[in-house]
Amino acid sequence: MATRWRERFDIGPPSAEDIERIGREVLAELPAQFRALIGAVVIAVAEFPDEAIEEEMALESPYDLLGLYQGVPVGEQAGVPARQEVDMIFLYRRPLLDYWCETGEGLTAIVRNTLIHEIGHHFGLSDDDMDAIEFGEP
Repeated sequence: MATRWRERFDIGPPSAEDIERIGREVLAELPAQFRALIGAVVIAVAEFPDEAIEEEMALESPYDLLGLYQGVPVGEQAGVPARQEVDMIFLYRRPLLDYWCETGEGLTAIVRNTLIHEIGHHFGLSDDDMDAIEFGEP
């Protein structure tokens, strides 16, 4: 893996700060009505999902997950008593970079797609719902 990174970068792979900056730029480009509904969702960048997430999601590899929404979806928040935790979207740096190197897609496009997918979960959409929207399935 490190060899592929050295071949693509003169100064090393993008940092967690670089990934977070791309995520913030993606959020800033969203229409105002979506940004208002997203509210105070925090974007956090981690190298990989933690072991508890790997087990909970039955991942074969920590590289299998590019991002994750953790929180209470917008449509379910009304019935939830005052919460201490904030809604978060995790972007996993190493899996994102690995996917970028494997596919040749632009890193910004990959982060954008991952972030928008996780925002879909914030709005209460399932993976199947988002696939139907993306691919025009009924």
